[in-house]
Amino acid sequence: MKQITPKTNRLMHRSFCDHYPAEASEHLEKLSAEDMREILLELPIDTAIKIWERLSPVSAAQVLSMMEEKAVKAILDRIDPVYGATLLSALPSDYRQQFLELVAAPSRQDLERALSFSPDSAVATMGTKIHFYTPEMTVRDTLLILKHQRRPSVRVLFLVNEDRVLTAQVDIQHIALANKETLLGDLSRPVRAFVEATASREEMAEIFERHRVTELPVVDVHRHLIGIVRHHTLINVAMEENSADIQTMVGVSKEERALSRISFAVRKRQPWLQINLATAFLAAAVVGLFEQTIAQVTALAILLPVVAGQSGNTGAQALAVTMRGLALREIWPRQWLKLVRKEAATGFWNGLAVAVTTALGVFIWSRSPGLCLIIGSSMILSMMIASMSGAMIPVLLTKLGQDPATSSSIFLTTVTDVMGFFSFLGIATLLIGMI
Repeated sequence: MKQITPKTNRLMHRSFCDHYPAEASEHLEKLSAEDMREILLELPIDTAIKIWERLSPVSAAQVLSMMEEKAVKAILDRIDPVYGATLLSALPSDYRQQFLELVAAPSRQDLERALSFSPDSAVATMGTKIHFYTPEMTVRDTLLILKHQRRPSVRVLFLVNEDRVLTAQVDIQHIALANKETLLGDLSRPVRAFVEATASREEMAEIFERHRVTELPVVDVHRHLIGIVRHHTLINVAMEENSADIQTMVGVSKEERALSRISFAVRKRQPWLQINLATAFLAAAVVGLFEQTIAQVTALAILLPVVAGQSGNTGAQALAVTMRGLALREIWPRQWLKLVRKEAATGFWNGLAVAVTTALGVFIWSRSPGLCLIIGSSMILSMMIASMSGAMIPVLLTKLGQDPATSSSIFLTTVTDVMGFFSFLGIATLLIGMI
């Protein structure tokens, strides 16, 4: 019988980790941090990332702190930003900042965004020093982990599947009374309540009150477990904030409220209104470039609002979806190219469908095939541009460190008006002989 060589053994080890990362991560967590480090360094980076994203944040943070800077950079450049932020949150602040400075700019921006949720959100309140328990773990292994963590206040353990998706929960008293070879899956029951990362403290307080729970798991948009909010922590944070509110009652809020002073509201709104006025003049200037074309065919002036309106609505749809994705951390600025491709295709197919309907209506009204061709082709072009702009503007503002919610719509209105007018009147000028 042929003897297995060390090289063959390493290849088999890599193949197992690549095809069964969940099982591999479970086995790794039983080893010392030093042994985990050595094994993860031996793996190709793409295989290692699969395992890193399945390790408990506490274990992963301990191992990461033992890595050399080159390895840390490779890991954080490729890891999922939400899990990367959870991992970094489990590290001391000095380590966190040091590691962020190692990462390439696009990945660093995504990690910083994932770390910068609103102070009022579940992410800002939760504890990230959690361990991932799976249904296949035995009571014996679970008790060893709990003994090592030394957290007497824990009453519930939350179970995840191989992709870190929250699946069930187990009460500590059931674990204490069970046979040591019993699987956690046999003791589990459905999760009573959970919150998304962006949930406010008011939402969390309502859920705590309604379900009478002491611990609330926090999940991302894919229902991956990223932390746990404990009832006493929420109460302490709320008390600290109330104290701060009392100290600053005589100050002016940083953001406008429904009943803010008129002078404050005017001061906040006026600059953007002036910018909007400037962009309106820009759109008017584009129309002025084609004054002779409009004078020759007055029907173009009648149809201008149709093109501008459709491109504006298309851009607003893309803007709303992108803003929601950025707010919920479903997408990241470094994914801009994928986002633009998707919106370009969406804009094209929507534009094609709208162009057919518009051309039919224009033909019934004008009996001019040339005018139908002009408005149909300009509709497709302007809706594609509007859809891509609606996605790119908030991403670009985010990369520049600005709040996309404050100014995206103004810039989008400018782009959709200018490009809508330019495409329609430009094509009309080229094809004026067909009208």
